[in-house]
Amino acid sequence: QLQASGGGLVQAGGSLRLSCAASGRTFSSYAMGWFRQAPGKERKFVAVISQSGGTTYYEDSVKGRFTISRDNAKNTVHLQMNSLKPEDTAVYYCAADNRLGYVADEYDYWGQGTEVTISS
Repeated sequence: QLQASGGGLVQAGGSLRLSCAASGRTFSSYAMGWFRQAPGKERKFVAVISQSGGTTYYEDSVKGRFTISRDNAKNTVHLQMNSLKPEDTAVYYCAADNRLGYVADEYDYWGQGTEVTISS
């Protein structure tokens, strides 16, 4: 089970840190991804981190602004979001899969989502 948190309303240029807490003892076996879904749009890849944390990938529009990290001892993954823009407004979901990927349909487990709203 995945539980995402940390969303909120911030002004453009601000920062938020999303967290995703996982239950169970196999967290370190899964690559963890963050996806987002804006109103009326498809769910899209944001970032992914490998099981060990040694490999990360980002969607182009968030490179240099967002950082994904994980703490396997605490079964958590984070998404630090800086220099936020209005177009980052979306519901953000964390997801787990045993492969390092960026296709939402390939992920086996999903959190409930946390809403991020960036005002201009």
